[in-house]
Amino acid sequence: MSKEMMVRRQFVYCPYCATALEEREVYRQRRPVCPACGFVHFQDPKVAVIAFVTHKERVLLVQRAIDPGKGQWALPGGYMDADEMPEAALQRELLEEVNLAIQIDRLLTIFPIVTAPGRGQGIVLAYQATPADAKATKLTCDDDVSAADWFTADRVPANLAFESTHVLLAHWREQLN
Repeated sequence: MSKEMMVRRQFVYCPYCATALEEREVYRQRRPVCPACGFVHFQDPKVAVIAFVTHKERVLLVQRAIDPGKGQWALPGGYMDADEMPEAALQRELLEEVNLAIQIDRLLTIFPIVTAPGRGQGIVLAYQATPADAKATKLTCDDDVSAADWFTADRVPANLAFESTHVLLAHWREQLN
């Protein structure tokens, strides 16, 4: 199934009684509604988390092994699971991707996830972090990462994957000057 089809995919039948859903005006928006039991399908946004991890005036970047952005560099992170809080999801993602335990310092900002012009699909929570153990900064790539490294401001790769990575790196460079 293409990424575009997945974005537009919605329930066709009620998950409770299997009746075909109908589009109706509910809470000032057109939504799929079950005419038999009243179930309303709310399309929930995706929530992703990323870490701006710094250590000795270097920033951690990962090279993506999958789309979107396959082969490009980005800040490490990923999607939250339904039962996770953002900080726990971020710590899990860093362990999965580069086997690095982190100390989360603070929330930096929130970015929209936009899959097509005018179609927001969720949010990205960006956190400032540092390695939990300053001596344990060796990286082991796994999950959806093909490479990872620590970069100084003047050695950041040119092929960056996401707007959030561009924005946060530009802000970091400004602070260093």
